[in-house]
Amino acid sequence: MNSALHHKTMALELGIAIKQVTATVELLDDGATVPFLARYRKEVTGGLDEVVITSIRDRVAQLRELDKRRAAILSSLEEQGKLTDSLKERIDAALTMTELEDLYLPYRPKRRTRAMIAKERGLEPLAQSLWGQDPRLNVEAEALKFLNPEQSVESVEDALAGARDIMAEWINEDHQARASMRALFLEQGKFKTTGARGKDVQASKYRDYAEWEEPVATAPSHRVLAMRRGEQEGFLSFRVVVPEPAALSLLHRLFIKGKSSASDQVTLAMQDGFTRLLAPAMETETRLQTKTRADLTAIDVFAQNIQQLLMASPLGQKHVLAIDPGFRTGCKVVCLDRQGNLQHTETIFPHQGAGGAAKAGETIVGLCARFKVEAIAIGNGTAGRETETFLRGLSLPTEIPLVMVNESGASVYSASVVAREEFPDHDVTVRGAVSIGRRLMDPLAELVKIDPKAIGVGQYQHDVDQGILKQRLQDVVISCVNRVGVNVNMASPQLLTAVSGVGPQLATNIVAYRQEHGPFPSRTALKKVPRLGGKAFEQAAGFLRITDGEHPLDASAVHPERYSVVNAMAKDLGCTVKELMKDAERQRAIDLNRYITDEVGKPTLTDILSELAKPGRDPRQQFEAVQFDEAVQSIEHVKPGMVLTGVVTNVTAFGAFVDIGVHQDGLVHISQLANRYVSDPNTVVKVSQQVKVTVLEVDIPRKRISLSMKAVKGETP
Repeated sequence: MNSALHHKTMALELGIAIKQVTATVELLDDGATVPFLARYRKEVTGGLDEVVITSIRDRVAQLRELDKRRAAILSSLEEQGKLTDSLKERIDAALTMTELEDLYLPYRPKRRTRAMIAKERGLEPLAQSLWGQDPRLNVEAEALKFLNPEQSVESVEDALAGARDIMAEWINEDHQARASMRALFLEQGKFKTTGARGKDVQASKYRDYAEWEEPVATAPSHRVLAMRRGEQEGFLSFRVVVPEPAALSLLHRLFIKGKSSASDQVTLAMQDGFTRLLAPAMETETRLQTKTRADLTAIDVFAQNIQQLLMASPLGQKHVLAIDPGFRTGCKVVCLDRQGNLQHTETIFPHQGAGGAAKAGETIVGLCARFKVEAIAIGNGTAGRETETFLRGLSLPTEIPLVMVNESGASVYSASVVAREEFPDHDVTVRGAVSIGRRLMDPLAELVKIDPKAIGVGQYQHDVDQGILKQRLQDVVISCVNRVGVNVNMASPQLLTAVSGVGPQLATNIVAYRQEHGPFPSRTALKKVPRLGGKAFEQAAGFLRITDGEHPLDASAVHPERYSVVNAMAKDLGCTVKELMKDAERQRAIDLNRYITDEVGKPTLTDILSELAKPGRDPRQQFEAVQFDEAVQSIEHVKPGMVLTGVVTNVTAFGAFVDIGVHQDGLVHISQLANRYVSDPNTVVKVSQQVKVTVLEVDIPRKRISLSMKAVKGETP
């Protein structure tokens, strides 16, 4: 297939113009990144957003893989001498990999089959005679012609059995039969699970699936993945079945011609072909297809959660005291400056008697005064709420907020190579406390250092396709980082790696150059970094920020390639660029139509005007600390009917988990999210969102808390 046809296919699928697809593909092939195209090439792409550009990137890769497979199949058929004009035409017209493989199946080299053995015994002509289903054919007399004791064809039944094996394989490899049966499995198939022999399924987490059945077409992703995991762990037997009468009726319509003794033989072959070949093949395909579908849904949920977590409100640059709580080993305390640098660390023991608490209190009050602390971050793990209560009992300045911070994944970071390189002289507890404090200041900058799978949001992330998951999460991280922008003079290598056009090596080079030569005075100075060439600068510059740089626009999202446009605007208004950025009245006086050129259109000029009004604006919401109920600190304190404040920690296909401050998240089932029907929890709640919940049920032995977000007395939430 040629590129033009691919572009037409994508344009139809996405509902956009072919020229938009063509332009986007050309830019992607030239090394442009998705964030760069969405932000700085709107005129070229026709204003496509990141979602559509990503879809084009992924789809063109799929179509190119399809073409590679098509070429390999055509080459194989040519070598076999089996490529006819009709077959080539059908292969060229195939639009999916499944369609291609169905067409190639009869010619694909395969292991020795019963049909092959029958053909070796000379029975293919008999199969062809029967296949025609001529009512005048004397089946027994015809079969007698093929008796051959030397080939183990010693009776009429031997001959007919061999012919049926050949016909069964023809039925299995028939393109139309496979397409129809595939649709039947997806539309009328059912998942069936039963408990595995020798396993106490009732005592396992899979007890709900001990005798379970549900339609393939409507089974939600989390249940599909749960059933598969139960099978992998040996607790369940997992099948995909279809109503056999419906399947045989479908095949009967395709292959049976009237009523005759020959038709009876084809019918027997059809039944055998379904049971022995076609049904198992379609079951395998259906399992694979539904797994892929479930994977994509789970990955989508996970990606949305990660995005919301990365885009959580930052406290900003403040002097922070961070605590990694603990009972027996004490609480690790660190003090960070406004750039997140470690200034001080020590351990306190507030939970080891009155003496330990008194000494710990003096220490905290002293540290707050000494390091001018503006906020205190407390990890929400073991001893978190107890530590919060202890701190609230101290005589601390009222303007210092106490904030519970989700420490999920902090231990992964603290033991990582990145943490060891940053803090080689400190143990994992210090590194963990630093991570907690930095998460409060800027969740995005800190969380990019951790493998997203370790952050603890999503569902079944270890069961889904890891390649697709990795790409999707990488896209999410890159999108978030570039939406927010990065201070190039403060950013870690991990944060810089996610900037459009940078990557790991350039990020390392940027940090090394910064350490050797000091802060970058301008975006232009980035060109001095080894291996940061023109293409990388073009892709990255607009997303890198330099506060108090040589050019006032260096702190904005205006790309350096468009500085000349802003310079012209300022000149026409008789002021400097800096004055223009501070004067809303002058900005309103700008006539954008005066600055439209072949390269710069209204979309880019509108973005520039927006940046002049709020240069380097952070798209994240303003920070607001969650305040848990001080009287509820453990699951034993939670009682049905309580209305509590919580924060959403995870959103899944079946509901949302909410931290209410008792070391055990509660579940708001999808049916309890709102007074209306909800099909997608992400339309109601987001990770890191503060919510009010009502306690429905508490199961202390199983550590389960059921919550509701439905409004009281029918009010709309």
